[in-house]
Amino acid sequence: MSKTAFSWELFNKAPIVGIVRGLSLEEVKQILPMYREAGLTTIEITMNTLDAEKIIEYAVENEQHGLNIGAGTVCTKDDLKKALEAGAQFIVTPILDKKVVKACVKKEIPIFPGAFTPSEIFKAWSLGASMVKVFPATQMGPSYIKELKAPLNQLKLLPTGGVSLENMSEFFKAGADGVGMGGQLLDKKLIQEKDWQKLKTHFSQFIKQLPRR
Repeated sequence: MSKTAFSWELFNKAPIVGIVRGLSLEEVKQILPMYREAGLTTIEITMNTLDAEKIIEYAVENEQHGLNIGAGTVCTKDDLKKALEAGAQFIVTPILDKKVVKACVKKEIPIFPGAFTPSEIFKAWSLGASMVKVFPATQMGPSYIKELKAPLNQLKLLPTGGVSLENMSEFFKAGADGVGMGGQLLDKKLIQEKDWQKLKTHFSQFIKQLPRR
């Protein structure tokens, strides 16, 4: 399997990481072209999704042009090995595991580890995180990102959890370098109903809300 490297240029065009969790390969096959056509560029398949490795392999083999394809919910070195063997171009974790971060840094694979407190976030950055996934961002909201960025403005932050179409622009105004979204972006109801055109329109709404760069 040949894969291209993670593209920061692509990510910066639409700094949203879509989170695929609990969807089937057939559903993902339908979603990926529309995701790209709507203008979205970066998507992760969580390792606790059934057949996650097969989905990543399919995405990298067939849909990587114009998309960054990654693996999420990577909590152990074993998860990481499986994700990279499947072809993941970047890694996202909900926790801070030093071994996983260091392994990615060594292999020059972008890693977005999860952290919450200022100390955890700074430690993740110090270990070599490409961006730090501030998780869960639900309770603290955009103001927390603004407070973190005041003394730690060199950090790249990716708030995840609680980010929606309604508040996404507030997170960017607060200094977020990107956002992660699951169900708010990958609408389960539209997917279950196989309303692919409406899902594409839904994706486009998020692109419209992005700050101009």
